[in-house]
Amino acid sequence: MPLMRTRRPCSLAALAMVNALGRHPDEIWPRLIRGDQSGFRAREDLIPGRKLLVAEVAGALPAVPDRLRQYACRNNSLTLAALEQIEKPISDLILAVGRDRIGVVMGTSTSGVSDAEIAIRHRVATGALARSFHYSQLEFGGVAGFLAELLGLAGPAYTISTACSSGARALVSARSLLALGVCDAVIAGATDSLCGLTTNGFAALQVLSDGITNPSSANRDGLTLGEGSALFLVTRDAGGIQLCGVGESSEAHHMSAPDPDGFGAEQAMRGALADAGMRPAEIAYLNLHGTGTSLNDRMESSAISRVFGVSPLCSSTKSLVGHTLGAAGAMEAGFCWLVLREPSAGEIDLIPHAYDGQLDPELVGLRLVGPGMHVPTGPVMTNSFGFGGNNCTLILARLPA
Repeated sequence: MPLMRTRRPCSLAALAMVNALGRHPDEIWPRLIRGDQSGFRAREDLIPGRKLLVAEVAGALPAVPDRLRQYACRNNSLTLAALEQIEKPISDLILAVGRDRIGVVMGTSTSGVSDAEIAIRHRVATGALARSFHYSQLEFGGVAGFLAELLGLAGPAYTISTACSSGARALVSARSLLALGVCDAVIAGATDSLCGLTTNGFAALQVLSDGITNPSSANRDGLTLGEGSALFLVTRDAGGIQLCGVGESSEAHHMSAPDPDGFGAEQAMRGALADAGMRPAEIAYLNLHGTGTSLNDRMESSAISRVFGVSPLCSSTKSLVGHTLGAAGAMEAGFCWLVLREPSAGEIDLIPHAYDGQLDPELVGLRLVGPGMHVPTGPVMTNSFGFGGNNCTLILARLPA
């Protein structure tokens, strides 16, 4: 019998998403469930002299309106591509509760850095920044400010940047705004775009793979970068897919490396279970942070073994869409939302763990999802672990109204 606490509902009422696998959840989901790795493309311009595979969003993106041209950058165009998917429910909420009762909380770690790089190259060549460049494109708070101004919202609007846990923490913050009565609804999520600065930073840390990341494998050799945007409409509606538990820790072990024993990750997972009032055995599926670096996969496995013993069926989705950095926590919460969206005959389909099949024997207790696997419907957990020991774990569940 579940031990879930009685708390105010926190409904993830709608999801919008764009990444290397598609421009809408309905396009992305069937490719996820197939373990489709066709979204990766070769780039030779991110690191001079090095060819990398990255999970890039292909094709033209919607233009930022001219009245908000100070926000015109790839990061905000990705955000706009997602936002267009949920304009109707947002418009309905504006009519129902008013613009001053809807907040915006976004996560990012790159903001408009890629556009700043173009502007700086222009300055090197001509002596002046590109006329199209504005600091609002680069400023981390720009993505939340852009959405608030675009929609005419007057509730709280801010951006969280805690590296790879940013998107997950944005959802936690949205839940707090609802619980405190500050907002009646929140647009929450995260966006990150590929850029040379971040890519070269990871290269300097020697954690980039030249191919597609191979998480949990004995042959793993690093992460593969991706980009995208995931937005949720978070409300107090009862039932449906709910954010039931959150766990956060800030271990501050190292600027760019987690505690090698995974104690911060363990604290986040235990915190989420306690917050949801759930036992480890109730978790039906676990979305791994699973970056494919030697240290991350080892510490996450250690933490999971202490929390669960033998893990629930689990998988990393970064070998399908890349590591979307600050967007990863929201993106992968979105994947969990899709897992829960349409249970069939009391079961949920799981996202396969795409790798070479050579499980590292040091990763004790991991039960990786294979193609076509499904389990009885139950709560799902997703992990996000960022630089500086910024850890966040979320638990989602489908509940009756």
